[in-house]
Amino acid sequence: MRKRSVLFIGITALLMSCNQTKTDLTSDKEDITKATNLQDIDAYTLMKNNCYVCHNPKAVSHDSLLAPPFVAVKRRYSMQYTNKEEFVDAVINWATNPSKEKALMRGAVNQFNVMPPLPLDKEILKDIATYIYENEVEKPEWFDTHFNEMHPKGMGKGKGKGMKNN
Repeated sequence: MRKRSVLFIGITALLMSCNQTKTDLTSDKEDITKATNLQDIDAYTLMKNNCYVCHNPKAVSHDSLLAPPFVAVKRRYSMQYTNKEEFVDAVINWATNPSKEKALMRGAVNQFNVMPPLPLDKEILKDIATYIYENEVEKPEWFDTHFNEMHPKGMGKGKGKGMKNN
């Protein structure tokens, strides 16, 4: 019962904090088949229900998102945190206390601003972060083109440089 209350509060807070979504969330039965076991299905459902409000991989373009897609988040966090424990801890720390100073994805923060702190139980955040680390996350159809434009040599365009000084 407590998890449902926390989940409801989290979803409500996200909806209110994002003002309005620019994309429609869709319910694809195929998505669930990407999870390999019941634990993954639960974690995938938690991620989809709590995070896709802003990080929706079904968005028609980068401009229709409220936050970067998880494929970009996973890529960046995997570069910084090479093992599961560090990756999961970093995602939880960001989700519970995001700040411009702690941002790894500075270009995304410049474009989307800092996300609101998520009022979700740390166990739920751990399940979501673990799912992201262990599984291939959905990639928007337009992602590769956008990524190659923004990172022509696999690097950022420098939009985050000097951000701490701003």
